[in-house]
Amino acid sequence: MTNTVYVPIDSAATSVGATAVALAITAEARRRDIDIRLVRNGSRGLLWLEPLVEVETVEGRVGYGPVTAADVAALFDSDFLTGADNGFSVGIVEDIPWLADQQRVTFARVGVIDPLDINDYEAHGGLTGLRTAIALGPSKTVEEVLASGLRGRGGAGFPAGIKWRTVLEAESGQKYVCCNADEGDSGTFADRMLMEGDPFTLIEGMAIAGIAGGATKGLIYIRSEYPDAIATMRAALLIARGCGLLGDDVLGSGKAFDISVRVGAGSYVCGEETAMLESLEGKRGMVRAKPPIPALHGLFGEPTIVNNVLTLGTVPMILAQGAAAYQALGADRSRGTQVFQLAGNIARGGIVERAFGISLKELVETYGGGTRSGRPVRSVQVGGPLGAYFPASALDVAMDYEALLAAGGMLGHGGIVVFDDSVDMAQQARFAMEFCSKESCGKCTPCRVGSVRGTEVIDKIINNVDRNENLELLNDLCDLMIDGSLCAMGGLTPMPVLSALRQFPEDFQR
Repeated sequence: MTNTVYVPIDSAATSVGATAVALAITAEARRRDIDIRLVRNGSRGLLWLEPLVEVETVEGRVGYGPVTAADVAALFDSDFLTGADNGFSVGIVEDIPWLADQQRVTFARVGVIDPLDINDYEAHGGLTGLRTAIALGPSKTVEEVLASGLRGRGGAGFPAGIKWRTVLEAESGQKYVCCNADEGDSGTFADRMLMEGDPFTLIEGMAIAGIAGGATKGLIYIRSEYPDAIATMRAALLIARGCGLLGDDVLGSGKAFDISVRVGAGSYVCGEETAMLESLEGKRGMVRAKPPIPALHGLFGEPTIVNNVLTLGTVPMILAQGAAAYQALGADRSRGTQVFQLAGNIARGGIVERAFGISLKELVETYGGGTRSGRPVRSVQVGGPLGAYFPASALDVAMDYEALLAAGGMLGHGGIVVFDDSVDMAQQARFAMEFCSKESCGKCTPCRVGSVRGTEVIDKIINNVDRNENLELLNDLCDLMIDGSLCAMGGLTPMPVLSALRQFPEDFQR
């Protein structure tokens, strides 16, 4: 009997020794003359347990973690291949409360399948959505996405179906689908994990978008800091072309669609769609003025669907299960699920996919287990480096677009960064301004100059130089950046600054 063992190939797992564990398991099995099948899967997202080794048993997949290469011999000695309980065992992986309580839609296959096995992908429901889209045709596919309520998971929350319909109705001889995988927000890693753990879901989602919008070419813009994701996507694209998922005749539909990978050059602002398009065209990544919108005048001036990884990666499930099933999840205008990413000073960091409406408190305390340091939570930043800071007293806020906006924050890409009571929030406010000054594309004055002056003003406040006057000046400067910046880079930088001033005024008075 061949024993199947799973060891993640995800970057987070390999960074803490997963590849060494995989090699040690192979060597130990050979030494003991035991026949095993080793699968390098994606990470389940329980990052505090990585490297997490799983073994297929009749009861289900049993997990062991965290495991080091030095622990492998002991695992074999304790008969882990049969799912035996030992000091490393976490039980049936699907039954771990942290995972069992989730509602995985976008991440349904991540950690379950071999990322580069197209047969494994199809056995777990892959390609059903694309076949459905082919049968429905472009207009009905767009209507299905509209009916689902899917909104852009990159941060803006714009209805995906409206973008798609605009591109479908545009007249052009060449249309594009561009996937923005320039995941640069602090505390975010879901795009990378999906590309490394289930790349065919992204490919299928882009192919559906291509058929729906009438596009024949797709591009994935991946940040250069993600070498493993780049390699995995390129390998998956070769496999997809070989099996007819991409090419001149997608799954025998008569429709042509192909995808290529483009590597970014390290600019944070290229997470903004028009700056990404400039970069794809070989120009410096600078924001374009809108209108015209990319759906009408996008890549090389042609109609272009621009969505991020999580948006496109959710589409196959919507088409496979129907818009109503997705619409049934969520709260108010925020339908479906969000892939939340827990990071910072947190005991249990990782991926939590739940329907919109879950509270920030449940994510931080129930899933995250509070701070890793064991000290009280003081502040939680939601939505990346330009997101608002929420004090421990305000964690009951619902995690959906409208509720966070009403509370003075934003959902962004779903990143959640936790700080304990040792944090200096005046320094965090300064970090936001300095971050903007370094990452600004420089096109508009409020962002380019305002962020530099903002950093200087915060330094004066911290050093008690004309504090009251400079506090007033900082508020005026923030208003100017909000109203006058060309894009969200400058327009949102005041959000963390003002939230820190409002929620933690004592840190500016020291």
